[in-house]
Amino acid sequence: MKCSTKEIWFCTKKEREFINITPEVEALVRESGVQEGLCLVNAMHITASVFINDDEGGLHRDFESWLEKLAPHEPVSSYHHNTGEINADAHLKRQIMGRETVVAISGGALHLGPWEQIFYGEFDGKRRKRVLVKIIGE
Repeated sequence: MKCSTKEIWFCTKKEREFINITPEVEALVRESGVQEGLCLVNAMHITASVFINDDEGGLHRDFESWLEKLAPHEPVSSYHHNTGEINADAHLKRQIMGRETVVAISGGALHLGPWEQIFYGEFDGKRRKRVLVKIIGE
């Protein structure tokens, strides 16, 4: 069995951002040489997410609006966690969007459905963060 562990690092320009990381993950799968297996993509920070969905700007704006309704940033006084950093809403947004995804590898490539792409979701940005990519298989 082959195994590869790599990291993708980010420093977002905005507090909240969705970044399509599919090309980077695909390159790591090719580099691993795994033909049949699994690829774990995991956000390594508690205010960031990894998820699969469509790469369509309107949908991403809908995500932002929906998340802000579910876990609004303001008023910051409504959160118990906001004692040092003011990012309680970012923790909740991450919980909603999830911390990782697992994608099958078939024929040496990610086995994604039509329109599916892998995204890094940042909810407390403007600082250096990372995603773990763990690939296992034959």
